[in-house]
Amino acid sequence: MKTENIEGLTLFEINLLIQQGGKFIMFPNLMTKAKSSTIYFVRPDQRKFKYIFKHFLKNLFNFWRAFPLRPFHVSKSLFYLAIGGKDYTHNILADLKQINPVYNPNLYCLEYV
Repeated sequence: MKTENIEGLTLFEINLLIQQGGKFIMFPNLMTKAKSSTIYFVRPDQRKFKYIFKHFLKNLFNFWRAFPLRPFHVSKSLFYLAIGGKDYTHNILADLKQINPVYNPNLYCLEYV
């Protein structure tokens, strides 16, 4: 799974933004399984509309091919678009805490500040 919008953020900053109301959300695509969709980090001051609209247009384009074959996936996709995406915050945080990148600042530069 690919995670968008966390470039340059440390684990501490991500935890702080989640406490303020940030979320990791995913919108399932019609033509793929839910596990292969992109997960977006929505900050507390951002709106989900741009992600919803993007996936709505993508699903609208693929709707005519998918409906006869996958009515369950079509209804599931429309449901998650209507409620604002599936929340993956706890799963992503568990994965990030397992990786736990360590930040080691250069203390030599801080001595002379």
